[in-house]
Amino acid sequence: MTVSMMSAVPVYAEEAETEKITFVLDWTPNTNHTGLYVAESQGFFEEQGLEVEIVQPPEDGADALVASGKAQFGVSFQDTMAPGVAGENVLPTTAVAALIQHNTSGIVSRKGEGMDTPRGMEGKKYATWDSPVEKAMIQNVVEEDGGDYSKVEMIPSTVTDEVSALQSKSVDAIWIFYGWAGVKMELEGLETDYFAFKDINPVFDYYTPVVIANNDFLASEPETAKKFLTALRDGYEYAIENPEEAAEILCEAAPELDQELTVASQNYLSEQYKAEVEQWGYIDPERWNGFYQWLNENELVEDEIPENTGFSNDYLPE
Repeated sequence: MTVSMMSAVPVYAEEAETEKITFVLDWTPNTNHTGLYVAESQGFFEEQGLEVEIVQPPEDGADALVASGKAQFGVSFQDTMAPGVAGENVLPTTAVAALIQHNTSGIVSRKGEGMDTPRGMEGKKYATWDSPVEKAMIQNVVEEDGGDYSKVEMIPSTVTDEVSALQSKSVDAIWIFYGWAGVKMELEGLETDYFAFKDINPVFDYYTPVVIANNDFLASEPETAKKFLTALRDGYEYAIENPEEAAEILCEAAPELDQELTVASQNYLSEQYKAEVEQWGYIDPERWNGFYQWLNENELVEDEIPENTGFSNDYLPE
């Protein structure tokens, strides 16, 4: 599905041509993407002389479309980028901005069943999607907490409704991103326990999600890339300052969204987009490298990832 976001309107001079950009999402529209839709709605792309088309991801994901050059920008995640940043299967993409400053994911469970810390997952059913990195992270946090990972019951399951899955007791523990699923559970009145990965092991405070860009595009049109990220920054700054108005803009662009959940999620994420940093989109090299070093040490990637690989802050607006 393709959604064309604006008509071409020259802004710098009568003869200036609008530059066209394609941006591919990682999933259906949600509050991770709000700044993008705000930038379109408020004319921030237009001010930079850009015409932006937002498209849904193909089956093989945003990374493949950006790598192919069919989209200049897209949404990805530091963990899922890992196999493509080094070795023979390098994808020609670079993370150029953090959409959320910290990893807001963790494990949710029904309240009072002992899973408020990782050790409590012993003897419980965890919904896994069978990713080696995912399972290694679960093992790490359980063992860091003094638990026995071999006693965690791994149930292959793609949970689409976390509330129903916990209420039905089909599983006991689910990996969620709190800004959407956690907020949804609060709204629906389901009492839960939750722990964040980054609170158990700081190395898991990696960047998720990020904006990626095609490397050939960055090399040939760096100024266009900077214009795009300037407009995107303005969109997210607006969402930080005006979460409810931003939620309304997102719901207008994606009317299938639940408005109450979108507003609540937006209020939560408005404090997470930048968190404590001054510069929107900034990627801390120490945190980026720390996670990839952990993958290297645990042999979770085929090819060792060198330091400072796969990201750049060079295209961010000051």
